[in-house]
Order: sequence, then structure tokens, then C-alpha cells
Amino acid sequence: MTRRRLEVRHERFKVRGVFTIARGARTHADVVLVEIFEGELCGRGEGVPYARGGETVESVLAQIRSQRELVENGGGRGELLKALPPGAARNALDCALWDLEAKLAKKPVWRLAGIQAPKPVTTAFTISLGTPQAMAEAARQAADRPILKVKLGGEGDPARIRAVRAAAPKARLIVDANESWHPDRVASWLDVMAECGVELVEQPLPAGQDAMLADIPHPVPVGADESVLATDSLDRLVGRYEFVNLKLDKAGGFTEGLAFVRRAQELGFGLMVGCMLGTSLAIAPAVLLAQRATFVDLDGPLLLAEDRSPGLRYQGSVVYPPSPELWG
Repeated sequence: MTRRRLEVRHERFKVRGVFTIARGARTHADVVLVEIFEGELCGRGEGVPYARGGETVESVLAQIRSQRELVENGGGRGELLKALPPGAARNALDCALWDLEAKLAKKPVWRLAGIQAPKPVTTAFTISLGTPQAMAEAARQAADRPILKVKLGGEGDPARIRAVRAAAPKARLIVDANESWHPDRVASWLDVMAECGVELVEQPLPAGQDAMLADIPHPVPVGADESVLATDSLDRLVGRYEFVNLKLDKAGGFTEGLAFVRRAQELGFGLMVGCMLGTSLAIAPAVLLAQRATFVDLDGPLLLAEDRSPGLRYQGSVVYPPSPELWG
């Protein structure tokens, strides 16, 4: 077998305007690119450090470099699952290995994985956190998109969602509170979300403080985001959430994502497939896993001022499966 060569580097992409959630604002997307060469072929993967989980660009680069010997000596995805914990480093390496295998086999990843051929899916489009007036204006400009994901931030959220609903009366709405709600307000604010026709509320309470969700009515389905990481975190969420959000940078790769989807379905969860703020290369593997999702939130490249070339094809809010030149 031709010896493999691992290359890894940090890259930065500008955001359109400012991307704001409850934990802060960003003007750039910082990503880590992995390339695994074998002969003339190259498999690529991208990881986005999960700051909420304590990851940084430097820590992700170090984790990837720690696996150089494993990768360059022909180690596979199974060994990688044991060598690294869930996170962006394992995601980037795992997706690069899948991409390389697809090129070596001259078969698409979906066929190698034994899953259905991917079709275009409709993604939500994110409305960043701001004042009710600013969010209403952003929603008005995006009102022709079929589904909007509204970032909330705690105090003032009822006014925010009412303003967005008034500005985009025909759009389907989901909201992401990013752990910002006070426990005393969850029940009443879920009622406000129902009043506004919201179809899903993501992560209203901080991860680890969400036990009360099992004891209050859910007039709107509630989804776990920060509370769910890899497959082994799913069982403890039964009875608290109706949906779980699969993000490959948290789960740690496409291989783990396949297991996550199977287990979520076994436990009766609805599936959402989401993303961090990354380029089309980070989103491409998630498009394959989004085929069975009720909610798709893969708009990362739409929020960037620049993307990779070639990138994913978006037609409005419809995202098409990746080309072989991009991934898989």
C-alpha cells in the first residue's frame, strides 16, 4: 500500500455581516482543513472547533497531529474512534478518510456507507440574535425562505419572536435559545412560541440543567443541541426532548453520525441535522445524513461572504448533494 501523508491547517472565512447568538458575535469562521494523500488522490475533511465544548483551533490542530502516525500508517475509521474523543478533530479526520476511500473505490460515500442516495433537502435560514426591530428586518428580507431559524437570547425573547412572526407571516419558524432561558420562564415562553406558530424550540435550558423539561408540558416540541454530543449521550435525554440535533463537529465524524441516526430512531427521537459555522466542505457529509431529518439546518455557507470552490449548490434554501470534486 502506498504510504499516506497527512496535512492539516487552519483557515479563516469572512461572515456576511455579523453572526450573533446568545454566547457572542462572530465576523469570521475559523475552520481546520485536513487532507490525507495517497498517491495522486486526496481525501479532505473540515472541522469547526466547538468553543462551547472548550475546543480551540490550536487544540483541534494538536489532536489531529497527534494521530499522524495512525493515519499515515493506514489506520482506519474504527481505530480513529478509539483514539480520539468526539469533536472537531475526529470529525475532520473521519470525513477525510471517507472521502479518500470513496476516491480509491471510485464509489460515492453514500454507497460505501449503505445508505440511500442523497436528494436535495430544504435548509432553515438563520436569523441572528438582535433587537426585535433588527430581527424583524432580517426576517422581512428572508421572508420568502420556507423556514427560518431564529436565534434567541433570554430576556426579551417573546418580543423578538412576535416581531419575527409579524415580519415573516408565511415562513415556518424554529427557534434556538442556546441555553439562555431561565427555568421559571420556560413554561410560559413555550406557550408564546406556540402562539407564534413555532415548530421547534432548541435547547431552552443549559445542558445539565434540563431535567425539568420532563415535568412540564411541551406545546411546542423541544430539541436538544448543547445537551447532545455523540451517540452515547442520547439515552439520558429520553423524556426530556422530542428532537435531537446531530452536528458532526460535536459527534465526531460521519462514522459516528451514522450510529447517532440509528440510535436516535431506535429511541423515538425526531432528527434535526445542523452545523457549525463552516464552509461547504464541513456541510457536505451532513447533507447525506440529513435525508431522514425532519429539520435541516445546513445554511453555514449561506452565512459566509466567501466559500470554497467548488462549494455546495444552493438554490434558495434548497441544498443539493455534494459533487465528487467537493467531497464524497
